[in-house]
Amino acid sequence: MLKEAIGIGETEQEALEDACKQLGVESHEADFEIIERPIKKKFGIFGGSPAKVKAFIKVSPADVAAEYVKNILKAMDFDSISVNVSEIENGAQIDLEGEDVGAVIGRRGETLDAIQYLAGLVANHVDNNYFRITINTGNYREKREKTLQILGRKLAFKAIKTGRNVSLEPMNPYERRIIHTAVQGVNGAVSWSEGESISRHVVIGIDPKNPPRRNYNNGHRRNNKRGGYNGNRRGYSKPAEQKTDAASGSVEREPINEGGSYSLYGKITVPKKTGAEEE
Repeated sequence: MLKEAIGIGETEQEALEDACKQLGVESHEADFEIIERPIKKKFGIFGGSPAKVKAFIKVSPADVAAEYVKNILKAMDFDSISVNVSEIENGAQIDLEGEDVGAVIGRRGETLDAIQYLAGLVANHVDNNYFRITINTGNYREKREKTLQILGRKLAFKAIKTGRNVSLEPMNPYERRIIHTAVQGVNGAVSWSEGESISRHVVIGIDPKNPPRRNYNNGHRRNNKRGGYNGNRRGYSKPAEQKTDAASGSVEREPINEGGSYSLYGKITVPKKTGAEEE
């Protein structure tokens, strides 16, 4: 994508510098085209016209996204936060640094996710090609992912122990998928999503295809209720086909594709309407 500006000055050099100033670059960083050469006034009084120069630079989706993030932070009065961009495969990572980054992250990363989503939309409109934008600060993404993995496993064991379903708070598709993946590592537990739009959340319960083994106490079997589990309830997404390892007896499950095209780090597209919602 080309970004251009037209500068005006008494000389061609001054016109070029004016155009580059509008682009926010130095004169040696831009290509230029002379539109009009200066015409001197006759007798120093009559006629004459200034020089006009068009300068242009090629901007990448990463540059556009970074500039967009800077404008958002400026509008939020976070001028002290620095924006650093690094290229990654099929995209770029934008790292924020400063004393006020905690306010930018927001409650459970909601503000950071919103800024990232909008920056991704802007970046994808540059060349109309998929370009992934990731916004991070102080390894927040990695810490959040680890926290969700621990939470998913903890609640999976709780569901097995109590025999009751456990509902989590609403999360975005990317975080729901982290929970699903963590639960799939716990034999005897299964997870699915319920709710619509921003109310969509993960529910963890007992796996009907691989129920946990029940212990016996004084010859009586412990309560084996499944907390009202109903495989046909609305909003329930059936787990993937399971395969049992004959040697270890463990169950292998394919990861749930939570959210389709709405992944936090995935391609941002407008999905076509289908007969059923894609989990």
